[in-house]
Amino acid sequence: MADRFDVVIAGAGPAGAQCARDLAARDYDVVVLETEPEDEFPRQSNKSTAGTFPSMMAAFGVPDDVVMQHTDSVVLESTNEYFVQDQAGAVLDFGEFKQWLVAEGREHGAEYRFDSRVAAPVMDDDGDEIVGVQYDGQEEVYGEIVIDATGPAAPLAKALDVTGLERENQAIGVEYEMRGVDVDHDDYADLSDTMMLRLDHHIAPGGYSWIFHTGEDTAKVGLCYIQNNRHREYGDEGMGIDDYLARWLEEDPRFEDAERIEGGQHRGSAHIQMPSSFSTDRFMAIGDTVPTIDPLWGEGIHKGMLSARAAAKTVDNCLTPKEQEPDTSAEAMSFYDELWRTEVAPDMRSRLLMTELLYLAPNERYDDMMRDLQRLDDDTLAKANAGNKLAIAKLLHLKDLPHIAKLVREYLNGDTGRWQQPA
Repeated sequence: MADRFDVVIAGAGPAGAQCARDLAARDYDVVVLETEPEDEFPRQSNKSTAGTFPSMMAAFGVPDDVVMQHTDSVVLESTNEYFVQDQAGAVLDFGEFKQWLVAEGREHGAEYRFDSRVAAPVMDDDGDEIVGVQYDGQEEVYGEIVIDATGPAAPLAKALDVTGLERENQAIGVEYEMRGVDVDHDDYADLSDTMMLRLDHHIAPGGYSWIFHTGEDTAKVGLCYIQNNRHREYGDEGMGIDDYLARWLEEDPRFEDAERIEGGQHRGSAHIQMPSSFSTDRFMAIGDTVPTIDPLWGEGIHKGMLSARAAAKTVDNCLTPKEQEPDTSAEAMSFYDELWRTEVAPDMRSRLLMTELLYLAPNERYDDMMRDLQRLDDDTLAKANAGNKLAIAKLLHLKDLPHIAKLVREYLNGDTGRWQQPA
């Protein structure tokens, strides 16, 4: 096997595989190193609920073959109220989706090395720049540009002091695929062909839970929360994430006759904060390594894929035309940083603040919010979801002032790392 490539990518998740797909289609020599054995891929990394929307499907040519269920609406649910928004979507089979991306990349010429755990960067003789990747003990592969798409593990980004992420604001989640779910229970909104998100601290303190319909009486059922002050404030001592999911399954009548589908358990984690940086000499971090997950509602596939495309554009910018000397300096690589801020997550800071404010609220405030959402027009809701301050203001009440004041106090006390824009 060749040991020198234009681009070396660590990780075959949606971001890494999409980046390889884009680069191989542009005739770059690219290799992807993936920890899992190919005959098991992606059993260990099948961690996403994989709810997405037509914009992602169309932008990246995702086929219907990897869709478990097309959906017609999104439901937001509190303890006593709910809000229904007409919004086409799709629940993907995440494993099949990842396998499709790998096949697409290979078809264009990308090389995949499975069962290849990335350990550390290979540095130049001066120890200043990354020139390759060490994997599986002493194996090495070299590239003009190296990309870390390994997610929160981030062995390369951490070694190069890129991203600067800390575990104190990390989200964790668990999900079961289930059958026998009553998706049209009399006491709740009809969840047929729907993706539902529930705000309820009793079930997901400092986070949310979900039911994503996957056809007939089957659904993906799970919850996640951010391990920060908000979770500790609303959580019950001694309870872990599996305990909360067990509580929901026991108490919610929609699961009275439900059972878990064998092999359908997924776990994941992601940082919920602004990275301090995205790139350096000859190096970029993409996908959940950065991270690019939407902090408010957890949708990560689309933004991860966008970060992959931004990285591919950056490779083009730095290595093309091939007749000239490539420029992979930190300054040239910072083109990726600009694309991340303008095309991948231009509203990340405001959405982080919205996330903090949302999960500060007590359960009774969520009931008010559902009623507010019912009275507002679609345009205002879209602007609020995008971080427009005037639209957000229409969702605020006088009773929210203590929560806003609490958030401001935390900010003034220096708890600002997860909101700061990178330099």
